[in-house]
Formats: sequence, structure tokens, C-alpha cells
Amino acid sequence: MKKKLADLISSISPVDTRIKQECLNRLDNLTKPKGSLGRLEEFALRYCLINGNLEPPGLEKCVLVFAGDHGVTEEGVSAFPKDVTFQMVKNFLDGGAGINVLARHVGAEVKVIDIGVDHDLSNIDGLIHRKVAHGTKNMTKGPAMTRTEAETAIVAGAEVAETVIGEGKNILATGEMGIGNTTPASAITAVLCQKAPEEVTGRGTGIDSSSYHKKIQLIHQAIMVNKPDKNDPIDCLSKVGGLEIAGICGMILKACQMKIPVVVDGFISGAGAVVAKALCPHVSDYIFCGHCSVEKGHKVQMDFLGQRPILDLDMRLGEGTGAVLAMSLIEAGLKIYKEMATFDQAAVTPGNEAI
Repeated sequence: MKKKLADLISSISPVDTRIKQECLNRLDNLTKPKGSLGRLEEFALRYCLINGNLEPPGLEKCVLVFAGDHGVTEEGVSAFPKDVTFQMVKNFLDGGAGINVLARHVGAEVKVIDIGVDHDLSNIDGLIHRKVAHGTKNMTKGPAMTRTEAETAIVAGAEVAETVIGEGKNILATGEMGIGNTTPASAITAVLCQKAPEEVTGRGTGIDSSSYHKKIQLIHQAIMVNKPDKNDPIDCLSKVGGLEIAGICGMILKACQMKIPVVVDGFISGAGAVVAKALCPHVSDYIFCGHCSVEKGHKVQMDFLGQRPILDLDMRLGEGTGAVLAMSLIEAGLKIYKEMATFDQAAVTPGNEAI
């Protein structure tokens, strides 16, 4: 498992920018003032560079929703009971969750992966079965998982992504489900982004002030007990992370290797992206940050990733909801690039802009 992961990381190369000027020339010659479509032009340019193609195909969209449970929920860090994780997995498969509605809206397929749910889901059809463990252990008392479990979950996420890409999907969104998962996401962010837990911890599902302050104390305790190494992302992930976060890390790494763009959702997905970036700096070339979560640690993550969010809608649901909405704007930018007429094609006189 360790060799598989090392080989994956070492095979990720930076985006090739040789076609950048040609892409910019086309964008500048469309029937509009230069740069007047703002970030839509940025999205089109980045998509073409990641794809390595001046005439990239249309988007075939898919969101991968990784589900896992967390031992730290026994400390009361969430407003919802742990059973909601497996109940929501069934809701996803029935098409009734927020991510299902928004994915249908933008034309994205939803794939749900059991990577660590503390419930027997083996007989459920339509679910991708990659369970590494029945949830993590309580990280305030010891490591959330073993290093081998963390590596296995990363590789599982990579293998799911490889299969989906092999089926023809050419842009992926990260999604997750796991009651209590803002706590490990905060801990990972604190360690790898070198911030105090107070700076990166929010209220998650909507806990009250007393529970919020307790949550911060528990993150401090988990870091003190486990002493995760900020220079070893997998050590950090295994000690204070989550299985769904590991799966997201793996899917991002595999997509980068296969030169497929990934739209990263909110704070939990952001923790997976932070681990992936800490393992391989080239990750930033291939990701879009779909939106800015209400969770305050998400801004810290985006700074670490070197990315700006596409949307800022005061969202904090997770599941991939912000990412799939952002996909529609990436698609809009690409359609502008591919379908809008140039000045020559439309017989329109170009301007003489100062910029």
C-alpha cells in the first residue's frame, strides 16, 4: 500500500502551460472587450490547461461522496447523532439529499462510497463498497486510525476516482458525509496549516456555544495526546483525521495524475485537499475551490491551497453541494471559450482597449 501511494504521488506532474498563450489569444479575440467576462475566462483557461487541449471536450460531471464515521462523536461534538451518517447514505442513494437535487440541476452523476461507516451496508445496492474500518477511534484518547488504515483509505479513494474517470467522467467534485467530521477537519487544518485550533474551528452542524468551546478544547486535547507531525501529512491524517477525508485526498491525487480537474467542496473536502497538497505541491494546479464555506477554517485552507473560491453563498452543508454548483460556472466559461464567435467570425470590428 505504501509503495502504491508513493508511486501515485511521484507520478503527478505540474500542468503543462505550453498552450496558454494560444488559449489567451482565443479568449481575447472573442466578441467582447478583453477580460470582460472576468473569472469565467479564468475557468476556461485553467480547464484547457489541465486538459492539455485547445479544443477540450464538454464536461462529463461526477461528484464522489465519501462516507465515514468518527469516534470523537462520543464527546458530543455534533448536533446530530452518529446514526445520521448511514441514514444519509441511504438518502443519497434514494436521490433525496441536497447533493442529489443540485447534481441533477447541473447534470452531474452522484457516486456514494462507504469508506468508513460504522454500520453494515454490505447489502445495499448502488453503493460503492470500500470500507476500511467501521469508523475511526476517538482521537482525543489516541490515534483516530493506524497509518496503514489511512494509506489504505487514500488508495481506495484513488481507485474509485480511476474507475469513474475510466467511465468517461472528465471533471470530478468532492463530497462527503460523516457526523462529527468538522472536528477532524479542524484538527488537520490546525496542524498542517500551522494555526491554533481556535482559528480554524467552527460550529459544524450548528452546536451551541458551550459545545463549541468544548469542541475547541477537544481538538487541543487530540493534538496534545497524538502529537501529529506537521511535516508528515499521513501521520497527521491517521492521528486526527477521518476515513472520508483520506478518501477525498486519494481521489484528488489520482485525478491530478490523470490530468482531470477536481472541484473541491467545503471545509471537510478542503481538509482532504490540504493533505493532498501537503503530499504533492502540484495538486494546486488541478483543483478549483467550489465555494467559501461558513466554517472559518475554510479560508485558511484556501490560502494554503493557493486558490480563490468560485462562489460565496454562506453555505455549510457539505456533501459536494457547493462544488457541483461551481461546476456549472466552469462549464459556462468553457462554453464561452468554445462557442462564442471571434471578431473575424462575426465580422465585428475589434476594439483598441488600453488593457
